[in-house]
Amino acid sequence: MEREQLEQLLAGDDQASVDALAALRNGGSFVVWDGAGPAESLARVYERRLRYTRRKGAETTGLERAVRLLWQHGKPVLLGQIRSADGSWSFMLFIAEDSSALVTCTGVRRTGE
Repeated sequence: MEREQLEQLLAGDDQASVDALAALRNGGSFVVWDGAGPAESLARVYERRLRYTRRKGAETTGLERAVRLLWQHGKPVLLGQIRSADGSWSFMLFIAEDSSALVTCTGVRRTGE
């Protein structure tokens, strides 16, 4: 996937998309992996991460929304990632299998652990 296409997919107005787009435009690195996986499996994984980040007090954006939208989507998704240029944030992207739309995204502040 090209940077410009990813920028178009991140045109939403939810905070995680806005933050991920800013990270990308400010020199962040990105990858979209080949092969789609079941949204339900990812919803389970990110539901656990939501509980973990709440226990640890980690700063996130859009995580609860991402879990909800993954459960609702019910179709395979591509997985992508954006890392901010300074390494302080990592965003996970969940993209429709045909790359036509962003299903949802979430970000977590990296602590250097």
